[in-house]
Amino acid sequence: MLNEKFLINLQGKNYVTYEGLLDLAHQKGLLSIEVDIIQIPNKENNMTAICKAIATTEKETYIDIGDASPNSVNHALVPHIIRMASTRAKARALRDLTNVGMTAIEELSLEENIMEDEEVYQGDLPTKRQIETIKKLAEELNYQVNYDNLTKKTAGNLIAKLLDDKKSKP
Repeated sequence: MLNEKFLINLQGKNYVTYEGLLDLAHQKGLLSIEVDIIQIPNKENNMTAICKAIATTEKETYIDIGDASPNSVNHALVPHIIRMASTRAKARALRDLTNVGMTAIEELSLEENIMEDEEVYQGDLPTKRQIETIKKLAEELNYQVNYDNLTKKTAGNLIAKLLDDKKSKP
């Protein structure tokens, strides 16, 4: 069963974390997960990396692809495009293996698209959901956060940073 600590709510929609998918996959007998790089980022392909992930249990194999480019990741992740494509491919394969229909948070471009249906102005206050998500992540990571000067945009960027820190935490 998927532990709720692996769910993140953004703008009223739940997203699962890669960590949660991996946890659930191990519960379902994951034996291995392999990644192949299908496309190396270069100028001709607009710096788009594409990876294929193969997740295997004793009885089944699940295959999916993931991509990443400077246009689909936040600015802090641009130097890590291949790793992001790999993580996205693994998340997609693990979603199939675990029968989780919701999108993985790692599949989103948080910095640019988190407010996809709302116009964001530099001075707008963060939403209640953004504050709740920041508090939850900051508590998990044992971070101190100053909420006084947050805007919708800076809150979105902070959420992206906290998620990245959470993913890279041992």
